[in-house]
Amino acid sequence: MFEVVYRDRAAYLPGADALVLADVHVGRDEASSVEFPLGERRDLRERLADHLDARSPETVVFAGDVLHEFGSATSRAREGVADLTEACREAGARPVFVRGNHDTVLDSVFDGTVHDEYVLGGETDASVVVCHGHALPEREASLYVVGHDHPAITIEGTRRPCFLYGEEAFRGADVLMLPAFNRLAAGVVVNRLRTRDVQSPLVTDIDAFRPILYDESADEALTFPPLGEFRRML
Repeated sequence: MFEVVYRDRAAYLPGADALVLADVHVGRDEASSVEFPLGERRDLRERLADHLDARSPETVVFAGDVLHEFGSATSRAREGVADLTEACREAGARPVFVRGNHDTVLDSVFDGTVHDEYVLGGETDASVVVCHGHALPEREASLYVVGHDHPAITIEGTRRPCFLYGEEAFRGADVLMLPAFNRLAAGVVVNRLRTRDVQSPLVTDIDAFRPILYDESADEALTFPPLGEFRRML
């Protein structure tokens, strides 16, 4: 397994000095007319700022579905993306945006290049490739970091976002699936999930993936057995 520091709905990769988060879904509250007490925009920026303060990464990669709406971006959504970009730059981090299936107009709200997939470490080093996970990646990698499915797990009646890690799970490479960074995005409960129900083509055997749960109170990650074994204990 690659060295990964798991945090609240995001992962830090020390070898690349990069923070990766997926499925920010800016504008989710506007689409549903439901907001957190503090509001989606403030919630997203403050939680991102916490990660930036904790790790001071060189790069922040947004692994797709930055926007929630498919065909348009409201002024509030534009401001939300600008907030995230500004938070990165104020912390000295370079924001990198990877296109997800929702991001048909992302180019119009971000002033830089939007990538279909992004190689951490530079184009000559494809050991880690970040993509959204909704389509097959073009580049070979030793680790693919993806989002798209919004994994969550229910333990003792409590549903919580989780990571999924599969060793040699796709083309002989490891796959790390991130939970949705937006807390309004519905999570797909993995307890009884079958491979045929997973949306990402990078997951060819869900039973081989280990759920990893970030325990905020202890600031540590709890790694469980692969789902094929663990679901018998749930």
